[in-house]
Amino acid sequence: IGLIQARPKKLEVVLTGRVPQKELIVLADYISEIHCVRHPYDQGIRARKGIEW
Repeated sequence: IGLIQARPKKLEVVLTGRVPQKELIVLADYISEIHCVRHPYDQGIRARKGIEW
């Protein structure tokens, strides 16, 4: 949190991940959530190298 607060004003920081800390949510200018609508997993297709990992 301290590094984000101390950054230069024109520096943009992009963080990815799950379950952000409440402190990050308060500091963020942008917050996006991605929700799965359809995925090959639903059809029994396993994770593929280069696609899901």
